Order: sequence, then C-alpha cells, then structure tokens
Amino acid sequence: MSRVGDVPVYAQRQDQVEASLYNLWRRARLHFKFPLRLPVPGHEGLVLILEEDEWVCADVRQNDLPILAWVEFEDRHRDALHLPVKCKLNYYHFAASKFRAGALESMKEALEARLRERLG
Repeated sequence: MSRVGDVPVYAQRQDQVEASLYNLWRRARLHFKFPLRLPVPGHEGLVLILEEDEWVCADVRQNDLPILAWVEFEDRHRDALHLPVKCKLNYYHFAASKFRAGALESMKEALEARLRERLG
C-alpha cells in the first residue's frame, strides 16, 4: 500500500534519479528493514521515508504529511546499472522543490554511512 496514495498531488513531473543513488537504495533494501526513516539535516521536522517502491519526504510535525514523493520508478528490465532511473516526482506543497536536492543528498549520505557501519 502506498504511503501517498490518498493524498492529493499539487503537481507531478517527470524526473530521474542518478544511478548511484538508486543502486544505493537497492543495496539498502537488502540490509535494512523498510520503511526506513532518515532525517533531512537543515530542515527540522522533515524526514525522508524510504519504502520498498517509493521515497517520501514528509513533515513529521503534520503526521508525516508528504511534501515530495519519488514514485513509479521505471526499473523493469533494467540492464544498464550506470544510467539514471526515470520516475515521477509528486509535489504535495507549493514550495516543495526547495527540499528536493537536500533530501536526495541527505539520503545518499545517510545510506552510505549506515551501509559502511553495517558492512564494515
């Protein structure tokens, strides 16, 4: 069941995520229990919730109300692990775009640190 399925979308755009970040998330799915909650440093009250099939940037002060969500990853029959992965980016707030880059960067840093800790 989708965390964002019943929340009205303000806007939806085509997007893509770098292969290195997508592959890092896939590795994390092998080693950690999901959903995985990651803080977004510099944005108090925001958390990135990584699910099995979507990434949701949410406001914890509003009962995890979504701000942004990366959904519908186009990874079926993916055979080029070095290419970006297309997806849809849902906006649930008019100012959500200002959190996009920071959320992805914090996700990368947090997953790398957790995997380093777990795998040594």
